[in-house]
Amino acid sequence: MTELESQINLDEKNAGISWKLLLTSLLAVAAGVWVAAELLPTWLPGLTQSILGSDIKVFWYLSRGSAVVAYGLLWFSMILGLLMSNRMSRTWPGPAMVNEFHQFISILGLAFVLVHALILMGDQYIHYSLVQVLTPFTSFEYRPFWVGLGQMSFYLWLGLVISFYVRKQIGNRTWRLLHYVSFFAFLGAAIHGITSGTDSAEPWMQIMYWVSSGSILFLLIYRILMATVGKTLTAKQTHV
Repeated sequence: MTELESQINLDEKNAGISWKLLLTSLLAVAAGVWVAAELLPTWLPGLTQSILGSDIKVFWYLSRGSAVVAYGLLWFSMILGLLMSNRMSRTWPGPAMVNEFHQFISILGLAFVLVHALILMGDQYIHYSLVQVLTPFTSFEYRPFWVGLGQMSFYLWLGLVISFYVRKQIGNRTWRLLHYVSFFAFLGAAIHGITSGTDSAEPWMQIMYWVSSGSILFLLIYRILMATVGKTLTAKQTHV
């Protein structure tokens, strides 16, 4: 069995984590939001005014926080995917574990995106409708193009997560080609955050954008160079 066939068999074996794990992840996120809403006002009395006062801002705070977490998870998922494609995970902790973790992080990040978007329906300033949350470029009250770009990135990300469960039906080649979309999803999410995020001017957020974008660009260039070198060596061996 060739190395390529072994990798394909491994990919098929780890094509998608179970729906039970997916459901558990979504319930865990929902439970976390509920616990935060119940306990944080007690631990931080200033939040009580934000939740129950005349100027309710808790929805906006939760949306901002979940957006940062979702972006971090998307970045981490991209890093794991590039580590697998660059075969950097073969020694430790192993392709199978990285593949499972990659899929789990992708789904968890998608759940945080949903929290980020849906919770804005309760914000008094923006007060999105469900149609505006789900339909790109309909955020007429707040930067419609840049918000729409983030919504498009969400749907690209959703398509990639779904692809884990239809991999056998679409084939490995199509599945791999489809995963190039992840770069557009990440780029769209980064631009969305920079242009419409209220924390983008903060130093810690700028550092996060630079580090995340730089690390992905580095691994992508490394992947391209390694693929080029591999093709060159194969061509030389063929001519010998």
